Amino acid sequence: MGTITVPDPLPSPVEDSEALKKAFQGWGTDEKAAIKILGHRLAPHRREIAEAYQQLYGESLVDRLHSELSGDFRKAMIWWAQDPAERDARLAKEALRRNGDRHVWVIIEIACASSPNHLMAVRRAYCSLFQTSLEEDVAARFPTRQPLGKLLVGLVTSYRYFGEHVDEELAKSEAARLCDAVAKKQLDHKDVLRILGTRSKPQLLETFQQYIEQSGSTIDEDIKSQGKSIKFATLLKTVVWCLTSPEKHFAEVVRSSIVGLGTDEDSLSRAIITRAEIDTQKIKEEYIFTYKVRLEDDVIDDTSGYYKDFLLTLLGSPGK
Repeated sequence: MGTITVPDPLPSPVEDSEALKKAFQGWGTDEKAAIKILGHRLAPHRREIAEAYQQLYGESLVDRLHSELSGDFRKAMIWWAQDPAERDARLAKEALRRNGDRHVWVIIEIACASSPNHLMAVRRAYCSLFQTSLEEDVAARFPTRQPLGKLLVGLVTSYRYFGEHVDEELAKSEAARLCDAVAKKQLDHKDVLRILGTRSKPQLLETFQQYIEQSGSTIDEDIKSQGKSIKFATLLKTVVWCLTSPEKHFAEVVRSSIVGLGTDEDSLSRAIITRAEIDTQKIKEEYIFTYKVRLEDDVIDDTSGYYKDFLLTLLGSPGK
């Protein structure tokens, strides 16, 4: 479950727009007021606020946030104020321009940690914004003659069954195929790519359970055992986690964004903002289980100012 708290009674979009306009006027911006409003509204509410603000004042709320705020706080607030599908389309476009596994994570997250309908919405938004398809750009960036390209194109073009039906015999059969491919270190085998790229999440959960019974270990453990130096193996583990245990992946994203020299604010913001309405409570639980520290405490230690306040608000921190 998410960690966004919404006031009851909920102000109307017009009331929220008027309060935001007031926060933007005068000597300096009232950042706390902007956080109090937008940080406690779900996506449908934020969409209505943006529409009301445009109608009332003849300007885009996102544009106003851009002119009023600065730094990582501005970027985070703009990501939050945007329509989720449009935001993810823009995140994907930016990720495809850059190098490194962390940017491939963005594509995997959108394709695997989202619902099928959200992925379709992202693909539509991508076409509208950039006059090309997400699939085309992924294929251009990661050639399909290579294993990673085959994997990513398959993931972004997939539309998975969204129901709860599970075929146990199919799960047993496909678990055996996965066991064989992983044991032979054939992680790019066509069966691996097909199964991960097409099956529903409940079906995959059953398949991975059957994998444990047949191999004695989890599929992500076996993939990781092939070595962190093997890029494809590392990213395939990310796919497995995003499909069936996204809280593990996003806990790792947050942790990796704050350890070491400097903070990767973009990764930190993305992990919290994109999951705040979905499963941040589970991410927080996974985080303290894995790293023996509260996610909120790491955010407090590694961020500051209104940026920190905003992230804590999205995490449902008391008093924020």
